Amino acid sequence: MSTKSPECYTTEPQASCLRVEMPTGRIYLLPLDQLAYAEMESDGREQLLHLSFATHEIMVRGNTLRRIETALHRLELSFITPLPAKYHSLIADGQPRIREIVVTEIKPVSEQSQLN
Repeated sequence: MSTKSPECYTTEPQASCLRVEMPTGRIYLLPLDQLAYAEMESDGREQLLHLSFATHEIMVRGNTLRRIETALHRLELSFITPLPAKYHSLIADGQPRIREIVVTEIKPVSEQSQLN
């Protein structure tokens, strides 16, 4: 039996890609050099980290997300995934807990025009 606590993120020096693993099994690999914008908001209980890439928007909800934001700032963030609620009690205080990730594909303008 493993005594290692579950992790919702990992870092790697000089990461070139962010791997976003969804509970459904879907995996996104997003080149960090295509990160256009990041913003973090807090409502006192939870944080929202918004990441805008060339092709996708990523919304990350959880607690203590500052470490994840800092790893992204340093281009060291290599992996994120939401943790099921049953594992939250295993995470030490002060460690990030990702509750939810929402991924939205950005449609090219020409593709959006064809839909209208």
